[in-house]
Amino acid sequence: MNASSPPRSRQIPVIVLAGFLGSGKTTLLNHLLRHRAGNRIGVIVNDFGSIEIDAMTVAGQVGSTVSLGGGCLCCAVDASELDTYLETLTRPAARLDVIVIEASGLAEPQELVRMLLASDNPHIVYGGLVEVVDAAEFAATRARHPEIDRHLAVADLVVLNKTDRAGEQERLRIREAVAATGSGAAVVPATYGRIDPELLFDPALRPDGEEKARQLTFEDLYLEERAAASGERHGDHLHTAYESVDFTSDVPMDPRRLMEFLDSRPEGLYRIKGHVDFGAADPANTYPVHAVGRFLRFAPQPWTRGEPRLTRLVLIGSGIDATALHKRLEECCSEPLPGDTAQDAAHERSMWGVLRYVQQPGDDAA
Repeated sequence: MNASSPPRSRQIPVIVLAGFLGSGKTTLLNHLLRHRAGNRIGVIVNDFGSIEIDAMTVAGQVGSTVSLGGGCLCCAVDASELDTYLETLTRPAARLDVIVIEASGLAEPQELVRMLLASDNPHIVYGGLVEVVDAAEFAATRARHPEIDRHLAVADLVVLNKTDRAGEQERLRIREAVAATGSGAAVVPATYGRIDPELLFDPALRPDGEEKARQLTFEDLYLEERAAASGERHGDHLHTAYESVDFTSDVPMDPRRLMEFLDSRPEGLYRIKGHVDFGAADPANTYPVHAVGRFLRFAPQPWTRGEPRLTRLVLIGSGIDATALHKRLEECCSEPLPGDTAQDAAHERSMWGVLRYVQQPGDDAA
């Protein structure tokens, strides 16, 4: 970025962490707080006492934690009150990278999502609904709470927790139950809530101008020491549970082809983040893209002086075909035809599909 160029605006993803009582969502949250990958996390919780003291110490160093108490979030506050909490966490002084809302065990996750999508806070963007499922008690939970099917149907990521206590056949039945709800969510197995934080927040695509190198934190040293003491090997790392695809192209993307790809995203593809160059279709702007589950948003911003005209994307999911995804993205590229008026007009029309996902002031999320 040119030194004289103003920094690009950024929005903080807000992730809803849901699951019925005993599923392990608080354990997962504590795990994320200890394995932040350098991210600064703000947390909104229903039960302040459920967060472990050592995890809270980390949270106190890196951001702000708001305790709501008094029952489930979706019943205790309305959209305007939620915005008040989010306003506190999105103040520039907090310098947060992500906000996690831990819903109570009886919360309706789709109501929380609706509240976020209706928020008029310009500093946040929907980061996805993560539904945590107890693999060992799934049948019993479903009998007590048949509404779990509705929760799974709207989830963007399903964490199949406690898989060490469930056999292969049971895990397969749960995956089939998730698919039967019509959900295309990525399903990631876990034990003790241990998922790779990069599934939820990827430090590789931070805003331009943000510090890439930093001093080791206490957290870094603690994790290195623990790994050395336990003899942990690279193959034991959490990222083995998902796949990541990096895509870079110096050939502009065809808007219509890219939208066809985005509208038919394969099951298991959880997140897409990066910047898109649409070439002659809009030579003045680059298009940061943020997709999680079914949610999609473009936020066009002017190219900065000297910035390379490239498309850079990172795609993350579970059970995805990385080679096939890369090939489909390559097929979305198209060489521009300079000076071709008909082609320019066609490009302009093809941008209509993209512009549907550009939020205008006062709009609800697409």
